[in-house]
Amino acid sequence: MHQLFPTRFSGALRRSVLAASCALGLSLTAQAQQANTIIRLSPEDKARGFNGVQKNFFFTTGLGTTEGEYQNAGFFGQRLRPYLAGNEEALDNLNRYRRQKWLYLAERATFVGAVGLYSQQVLALDEKQQYFNGTQQVAAGVAIASLLSNIFISRNTNSHFQRAVEANNAGLPAARTGSVQLRPSAVGLAASRTGRPMVALTWNLR
Repeated sequence: MHQLFPTRFSGALRRSVLAASCALGLSLTAQAQQANTIIRLSPEDKARGFNGVQKNFFFTTGLGTTEGEYQNAGFFGQRLRPYLAGNEEALDNLNRYRRQKWLYLAERATFVGAVGLYSQQVLALDEKQQYFNGTQQVAAGVAIASLLSNIFISRNTNSHFQRAVEANNAGLPAARTGSVQLRPSAVGLAASRTGRPMVALTWNLR
């Protein structure tokens, strides 16, 4: 009777450890499969040049033979980030892309605010409309400066995203042939010599 509780407790403990190990193994496997994957941009996004349109990129980890394979990378490219894990060059370029998108949002907000202020000043007086008082001159100057800054902000924004993808793909052959790496490929259950269940991880040399 005294040995019943310890036996049950140890059995429950083993099951908990087993479940946690399985979850960890599956997580490692999923991360290994997600990272270090060839990424393809949609033909339209791949052809974007300097000063291209400021819209979200679409990418796929498949062959890209159908439109449904492509997924939206998000405004800041956040959905691409998990696929670049471990590639510092690719992540640095993606961070530059995110920075440029923040600058783009700030520029748009500044422009809209300046135009709104100018419009408010046009109707500020009841008896007549005014178009070039001191406040309006400042608002017009800010709006023009904002439009000019947009040219410089947008010029290289798209190229940072494209370089992130290129850096990821360029690093894959070197990772496979330049050195031997041990990566988890599968997880399962096995029995020890005493018959106790154990977690079995399968590792691949690459």
